[in-house]
Amino acid sequence: MKIGDKVRFLSEIGGGRVAGFQGKNVVLVEDEDGFQVPMQTSEVVVVGDESYDTSRLVEGKQQAAAQKKVQEPEPADRPVTFKAPVEERKGGERLSAYLAFVPIDVKELSQTRFEAYFVNDSNYYMRFTYLSAEGNGWRLRTTAEVEPNTKLFMEEFGRESLNELERVALQIVAYKRDKPFLQKPVVDVQLRIDGVKFYKLHTFQSSDFFEQPALVYTLVENDQAVRPLVVDAQQLKQEMYQKKDEDKPKRPLVSPARKEGEPVVVDLHADELLETTSGMSASDILNYQLDVFRRTLHEYEKKKGTKIVFIHGKGEGVLRRALINDLQYRFKRYTYQDASFQEYGYGATQVTIK
Repeated sequence: MKIGDKVRFLSEIGGGRVAGFQGKNVVLVEDEDGFQVPMQTSEVVVVGDESYDTSRLVEGKQQAAAQKKVQEPEPADRPVTFKAPVEERKGGERLSAYLAFVPIDVKELSQTRFEAYFVNDSNYYMRFTYLSAEGNGWRLRTTAEVEPNTKLFMEEFGRESLNELERVALQIVAYKRDKPFLQKPVVDVQLRIDGVKFYKLHTFQSSDFFEQPALVYTLVENDQAVRPLVVDAQQLKQEMYQKKDEDKPKRPLVSPARKEGEPVVVDLHADELLETTSGMSASDILNYQLDVFRRTLHEYEKKKGTKIVFIHGKGEGVLRRALINDLQYRFKRYTYQDASFQEYGYGATQVTIK
């Protein structure tokens, strides 16, 4: 700092030029009116070419205050930040939640698009994820928090998206805010959505949740989740075998033991050959049935005179025609005829190994 430098005061408004020094720690600052003000050197700082007209500084402050006042919204224009506490209803302490599909224009059902909603019919907050199956995995469609006793719009879709919704899953965690609550089990539900229903007017019914008709699927009701789509594989297999034993005492796929001269019996019905046909097209199933037919003939090709009865059913005759075609071109040396109607009914062909 030297004589002639422009300075300003740190602890108060004002400043000027350095006119001289008094000792080591005091500087004489001359303002615009020619008055010299002694200041501690620690209380001033050298600046550039600035004006220290205090009247102009005060005026600037007043203008800034006025501008701030104009910019501040009036109380009536300020956004409402108050949020009313959630109202709980009698009977809402048990979890109930639903997945709902609502046609935008039910009068034009053949052309309308649809809206999907999550309905929370309980006194609990619900955090959920909404997924759709994609190949062997899942795709997240929506995740959100739903307040008690409200519904939430999730998405709008058209009929072109129905295939994506063939299998959906919802996972739900329930809780309350700012108060103790009874812990609820996590809900994990998978549903099959029948796309055909979206073409039928009677599918959409009145409900307590919407003014217009809606297709409503239950996810959990009175704390009871719907039966999951995916069950334990071992349990399912056991139930299937048990049902077969009780409901239909049918012959096995290939008769394990037979008396001399009795034919080998092979049932080619899809439900006898496969535990499930899920994900298989009609062509896939037919090819599998033909593969069993060919493998059986190859297995007995050295046992001349053996008779094999293939039960293919009457149906539309597609499988029978495929078998006959194989017998005429692949297995020409074998003879075939319709099997005994009294023993096997319609829809069975007997092949004799030659």
